[in-house]
This record gives sequence, structure tokens and C-alpha cells, in this order.
Amino acid sequence: MGKLDGRVVIVTGAARGQGEQEARLFVAEGASVVVADVLDDQGKKLAEELGSLYVHLDVGEEADWHAAVAAAKEAYGHVDGLVNNAGILRFNALLDTPLDEFMQVVRVNQVGCFLGVKAVAPEMADGGTIVNTASYTGVTGMAAVGAYAATKHAIVGLTRVAALELAPRHIRVNAMCPGAIDTAMANPARLDPAADPEEASRALDGLYRKLVPLGRIGRPEEVARLALFLSCDDSSYITGQPFVIDGGWLAGVSIV
Repeated sequence: MGKLDGRVVIVTGAARGQGEQEARLFVAEGASVVVADVLDDQGKKLAEELGSLYVHLDVGEEADWHAAVAAAKEAYGHVDGLVNNAGILRFNALLDTPLDEFMQVVRVNQVGCFLGVKAVAPEMADGGTIVNTASYTGVTGMAAVGAYAATKHAIVGLTRVAALELAPRHIRVNAMCPGAIDTAMANPARLDPAADPEEASRALDGLYRKLVPLGRIGRPEEVARLALFLSCDDSSYITGQPFVIDGGWLAGVSIV
């Protein structure tokens, strides 16, 4: 028996990276996954491979959310889970960040997560699960990613409030806080057809060997396994919590 047998889960930003690995693992564990993204070609290809439903979903558009939930219920009859994975990152010093750039990050990361909870929870079966993707920077600071860190802090707060308000329906809401993970966000070579992403990954491992106690960058498959844990009965008494998955980065600095 799979850990998600019979469950229907919407995964946003599922066309590649962490979302893709979450979709793959959830299907392998018995779930019917709704692959949701704005990258239609990649998303449709993955959904076809997995035998899943693809929906175009701009997470900052409330109408897109309602359409996605309606499509999921039409295809599968119910919705049991949501993984708010979609997100963007912009590098800029805080004082150099234009307002439109800040608001772009807020729209996708923070508003997208809010709209997902707002649209899906009322249609979700009691006992469902919501997993919000925050970040290592949602529980600490990091220079040059002020807009991103602000939205990820907001997601942790939103997660706690949603957990409190949805607990009477036994809907559990938790947040994942990944550190550096080997996706296109941290490894742009994965978007360059002429580049060798594995070579870039090895280079990133070398960089993070000096920063992360476990000595390497994280893998999206590892984040997917945390998403699975928070979406199945293994975490049945856990709600309202942020889970840091960062190779020990947040633990502190070693001087030896």
C-alpha cells in the first residue's frame, strides 16, 4: 500500500525542480496528482508521463485557483492535499530593490500561497493536508534576498494561522523550509541546454561544503520526501510547524 493511496493532491510549480520530484514521488505512493504550473509544455509532458491531470495555474490569480480546484474535482471527485511549491527568487540589495520587483516576489510566493489555502481548503475533504514551501530564509536572514526572505517569513506565519483555523476539520498545515537545493533556482545551468547541470551540481557541492555541515547542496528528491511525510499519516499529530531541511546550515558556523 502506498502512503497516499486514494488521495488527490494539487502540487504547484510542478513542471520542474522540487515540484516535479514531489509529483513523481506522490504518484509513486498512490496519489492522483494535479500537476499545476505556468510552464504548460513541461507540465503537460510530465502529467502525461505520470498519468496525471495538468492545469495551467498562475498562483497569483484567484480565478486560476478556482479553475484548478474545479478541474481536480471534476477529474477525481475530491481534493485531499495541496503542496504550495511555486516560488520565485530575485537577488538584490534591499535598498536597491525596486517596488515592482518586491511586489512580483510577494505576488508569487506570499499571495500565491494565501490564495492556494483560501481556494483549496473549503473544497478539501476533512482530514486533508496542506504543505507550504517556505525557506531557510523564512526563519533567519540572508543578505541580497530581502523580498524573498520577507515572503518566506510570511508563509511561516500564514501556515501557523491556517493550522489553527483549520484544525477543527482535522486539516493539517505545515511548512517546509529548504536551504540551498539543486534546482534551477540555485543552479541556473539546469535551464541552459548547452550547459552540463551535473558539472554545475558538483561545483555547488564544492561551494556548500564550506557552508553546510553535511557538506553539499540539497537534492529536490530530499525535499519531496519531507513533503510526503507531511502529507501522509506518518505526521498525523503534527500541524502548524516549520520544518527546516538545510543540511545543518541553520545550526551555526563551525570554525574548525
